[in-house]
Amino acid sequence: MKNHPRVWIFGFQVSQLLNYQITESSRPVSTRFMKNIGENVVRIEAEALRALADRIGGPMAASFQRAVDLMFCCAGRVVVTGMGKSGLIARKIAATLSSTGTPALYLHPVEALHGDLGMVVRGDVVLALSASGETEEILALLATIKRLRVPLIAMTGDQIFSVARAPLRQAQGKLSPATAGSSKGSRGAAKSAAKLSVGPVELRTKSKPAGEGARSTHASTLASAADVVLDCSIAEEACSLGLAPTASTTTMLALGDALAVTLSEKRGFKEEDFANLHPGGKLGKRLARVESLMHSGEALPRVGPQTKMPDVIYEMSRKKLGVTAVVEGERLVGIISDGDLRRLLEKRGKDVMDLSAGEAMSRNPKTIPTGEFAATALALMEEKKITSLMVVNGSGKLEGIVHLHDLWGTELV
Repeated sequence: MKNHPRVWIFGFQVSQLLNYQITESSRPVSTRFMKNIGENVVRIEAEALRALADRIGGPMAASFQRAVDLMFCCAGRVVVTGMGKSGLIARKIAATLSSTGTPALYLHPVEALHGDLGMVVRGDVVLALSASGETEEILALLATIKRLRVPLIAMTGDQIFSVARAPLRQAQGKLSPATAGSSKGSRGAAKSAAKLSVGPVELRTKSKPAGEGARSTHASTLASAADVVLDCSIAEEACSLGLAPTASTTTMLALGDALAVTLSEKRGFKEEDFANLHPGGKLGKRLARVESLMHSGEALPRVGPQTKMPDVIYEMSRKKLGVTAVVEGERLVGIISDGDLRRLLEKRGKDVMDLSAGEAMSRNPKTIPTGEFAATALALMEEKKITSLMVVNGSGKLEGIVHLHDLWGTELV
C-alpha cells in the first residue's frame, strides 16, 4: 500500500481536521430550540413595548406631552442625534418626522464636532438618543446646545418613570435570578426608586433593596442636562448575553413613532399632505393627483355647442381619447363619447351628421375636482362603468380630462 505524505496544520493532521469538521457539521440543530429563542426575543421586546405604553399613559404622560409641545412649537427643525445603534434609530425617527409634517434632520454627533454643528441654530429643538445617557460624542454637544438655548429632549435608559417588573426570562424560569441580575438588560428588575431632583427634571436614583448591598446610581449626564427626559428603560435586552441593543432600540424606535404620529395628529396632517411629501415610488403613484395625470391644453378635446358632427368626429379622432367635451366659453355643458355616436347612428342613421354638438351631447357628465386622488377617479369610473372623467375646478371651469389608460401607470389598474 502506497503511503501518502502527511500534512500537518498547527499540530493536527489534515485528516483529523476534516473529520472534526464533518463531525461538528453533522450534529443536528434543534429546530424547536431555535424556534424558542426566536419566540422569546419577540416576547421580551413586546414586554418592553407594553411597559413603555404603560409609562406614556401613566407616569411619563406629562413629559411626553411637554416633548410634543416643544416639537410642535419649534420654529426651526427637530435635530435628531444619536451614536451607534441609537444613531440608526435616530435616522429613522428623523425620517418619520419629516414625512409626517414635522421638519427634521439627523445630525451625526461625530460629524457635528467637526463642523456640522452649524446645522443647529436657535429655534431648533434637539432630540438626543443614548441608552446609557453617557455617550461621549453626545455629551460633547451639550455646551453648544446650551449656548444656543436650544431645547433638549433626551431619550435615555434612565429608569425615571418605572413600573416594577421582573425580567421576562427570570419570570419564565429560563434564567436563574443570579444570571438575570448579572445581565446588562436587567436594570429594572427588583430595584426600588428614590427621588432625586437634578436640573430641570425630577429623576430617581435606582438603589438595591436591603440585603443586596447599599449601591445607588445617579441620573445620567444627558438626562440631567435635558429639558425633557423620556424614559426608554427596559427590564432586559432580548440578546441572550444581555449586550446587543435589541429591546432598547425597539423601545426607542416605538417612542419616536409615538412622538411623530402624535405631532401629525396635532398638526391636522391629512392624506393629501402625506401625498405631497411622497411624490415618488409606488407610494407616490398610489397617491397621485388627477391634475398630474389629466390631458389639458391642446391635448384636451373640446368643441362648442354649435359645432357640426363632422367636426366633432374629427376632434375626437385627432385627440384619440374617444370622447370630447362640449363647452360654452370655459364652462363644461356636456360630453360626446364613442358610445353616444353609436347609439345615435342606430337611432337616426345618416341624419346624425346634420346634428350639432349641443343636440347630440349627453348633459350633466360625470366630473371630478382637480385636486382629487387618482384612486378616487378609478373608483368613480368603475362605479359608473365609464372610461373618462372631465376634470373641473370649483366654479365648473373645464381643466382637463382623465382617461382610464392614464391610470395604468399608477399601478392602480
